[in-house]
Amino acid sequence: MNQNPAVWLREGRLPRVAVLAAPNRPRVASELPRLLPFIEKHAEVVTVDKDFEHDFSECTSDLVIVLGGDGSILQSARQMQNNQRPVLGVNLGKLGFLAAIPPESFVAFWSEIASGRFEITKHLMLSCEVYRDQERLHSMLGLNEASILGGPPYSMMYIDLNIDSVLATTYACDGLIISTPIGSTAHNLSAGGPILRRNLEAFVICPISPHTLTMRPVVDTADRVFELRLRTEQSSASVVVDGRVLCHLDESLRVRIARADSVFKLISVPGHDDYQALRDKLGWSGRPRLVE
Repeated sequence: MNQNPAVWLREGRLPRVAVLAAPNRPRVASELPRLLPFIEKHAEVVTVDKDFEHDFSECTSDLVIVLGGDGSILQSARQMQNNQRPVLGVNLGKLGFLAAIPPESFVAFWSEIASGRFEITKHLMLSCEVYRDQERLHSMLGLNEASILGGPPYSMMYIDLNIDSVLATTYACDGLIISTPIGSTAHNLSAGGPILRRNLEAFVICPISPHTLTMRPVVDTADRVFELRLRTEQSSASVVVDGRVLCHLDESLRVRIARADSVFKLISVPGHDDYQALRDKLGWSGRPRLVE
């Protein structure tokens, strides 16, 4: 696990905090005015962004508090782009893998977190770029995954996968996901891919409904460069990054996916770990029946 001390401790000042609040969420709307006084008691609030529009290119915040769910965390990562700040997620959504701390625990722990007594874990992000020949047409930073997905009329896709410029295979499938460790519990898991520990330096390559049953998910090092290209025409194929359509995909385009220069920084919540999250969120807490 990569850990860093809080930077403001060395400067002897209160942390500067940006608060991002998921829009159109009734629970967020009710909790924001209740939690904001607690935040302001131990920090300097530089912005309260209720629309995910704050520009982080010149932001002076030391820390970002996100009120919402895991989707709000993904949005915050997109919003910060190459100016990633440590994130503390307050879970006001449903699942809460990333936005792990409930409002009650936030109130109890905030003074300790604001004083710097926490750990920052760094997580792999991916860069997805789309090229025609040598011209880059589209790009997006991702925290969970980059995918090639089809739409109606649905039909099987044939997708070439090159790794470090060498052909690995051609998938016959309904789609293809390349996931980070954080994204391994998202679409990748639903498609039958493995769960990775969140601080691993690796990607998962996971075909969706492959035609050949031997085409199983593969885990590879994050230092690889993955290039995807449609082998046959598919009128409804798209490149999707963290649930957002980047562009329509045709045979003339190639998709390049690699480790991003930026890393996502997440504050480790006291008493919270990866396996506890799996037990709580995926129902791993049940006890097996003991043989008498």
